[in-house]
Amino acid sequence: MTDAPYDLLLRGDLVLSDRVVADGYVGVRAGRIAAIGEGEAPPAKAVADHRGKVVMPGLVDGHMHTSSSTGWPGIEGATMTAAAGGVTTVCDMPYDVPNPVTTAAIFADKVEHVHRLSHVDMALYGTIRKDGGLDDIAAIAEAGASAFKVSTYEYDAHRFPRIDHPTMLSAFAEMAKTGLMVAVHNEDQELVVKLTEAAKAAGNTSPIWHCRTRPPLTESMADLEIFEMALETGAHVHIAHSSIARGFDLATLYRNMGARTSGEACIQYLCMTEEDIIRLQGFGKCNPPFRTAEEVERMWGAMAAGTVAYVSTDHAPWPKAKKQYTGDIFTVGAGLTGLQSFAPLMYTLLVERGMSPTVMARMCSEQPARYHGLDPVKGGIRLGADADFCVLETGDFVFDERIIQDREDARWSPYHGRPMKARVASTILRGQEIWNGSEVKAKPGTGRFVPRQHRRSALD
Repeated sequence: MTDAPYDLLLRGDLVLSDRVVADGYVGVRAGRIAAIGEGEAPPAKAVADHRGKVVMPGLVDGHMHTSSSTGWPGIEGATMTAAAGGVTTVCDMPYDVPNPVTTAAIFADKVEHVHRLSHVDMALYGTIRKDGGLDDIAAIAEAGASAFKVSTYEYDAHRFPRIDHPTMLSAFAEMAKTGLMVAVHNEDQELVVKLTEAAKAAGNTSPIWHCRTRPPLTESMADLEIFEMALETGAHVHIAHSSIARGFDLATLYRNMGARTSGEACIQYLCMTEEDIIRLQGFGKCNPPFRTAEEVERMWGAMAAGTVAYVSTDHAPWPKAKKQYTGDIFTVGAGLTGLQSFAPLMYTLLVERGMSPTVMARMCSEQPARYHGLDPVKGGIRLGADADFCVLETGDFVFDERIIQDREDARWSPYHGRPMKARVASTILRGQEIWNGSEVKAKPGTGRFVPRQHRRSALD
């Protein structure tokens, strides 16, 4: 045995999905976890001594957008902020400018951009065209997509279209053959359009009307449609962002009938309420919208019941100008920034509720990795996994949007000024520090495309 068998020894309070190892250590060799222990530490070529700090697995954001506003160049800034937020793997949505990821050729081109631009590792969704393109589904899956995404609501006929029921049913049948999950943007188009038209006609364009024109019923109606199709086709159909606990109840109901159904909660739905969009105006607009304080409590009830698949951010870094409210909330872009605040905020929410950080390890790392087929290499502090870590310094902090590591017009946050119980002191990707608490040390191209590792369903 050599005097220094490990390339790196990381020390601190290790947060696993089921327990916390106080004053533990992880030995890293060739970018992978080679040892996990406690007590006297073995020798290593380098030591990252974070004793007194919380060592989480690197977060896996199962739902975010790098390229919805600026195209693939947006990969660089969005993944820089991910690195600063302790997020070591992101699963990027396919609704890119100017073209969505609807073919294996577009998918391969995006992978090349990932290898040139990304600061963290990336998995990629694929999608379909409004008029079909179902023949490309198998090829996209073969290219390594982690999941598919479709929508019941249309934002753009080309980039982010509504898929009609016959096409969606046929698509689900083809996607079922691949074994990949298909996430669905779940809002009923007809209801939202009619409610929005009525609000505008009445001159109701203040921020709260974004919530009023997208009530919970618009979600549950869409959930029923897609879950019925899941039951019919055998596809694993997943709510991309449920803002209501009823979505998880419905997923459970359909699973009990034999369907493969699930849903995720975005972190904003665990802490933001309708009052926040009044305060934040355009910078609080997202789809689905914020709900009532009572619904937030029901969401935490679903978390406690174990019916939530995982927690994501739906990070969508629109330019500030697109988020400015000037009297008509309906003209403002929908989407929030959330990657750099993800780890501090999730840790804070758990502290505020007296819950263990193991919930964060499970719901923000292990589970999204499982649902996207990135396990066992991603999502946990386990032997053989990539040495990806998020190190948190605990204490009393305030989140400041000015420190966001992205282009200037993306330095805004709905959580600006919020008290936090932690900050990200270090982010480690495959054994290399990419954030030191004040500077992103990774260069564009440090990140790698991570293909789906297997076709097993997280629901099997």
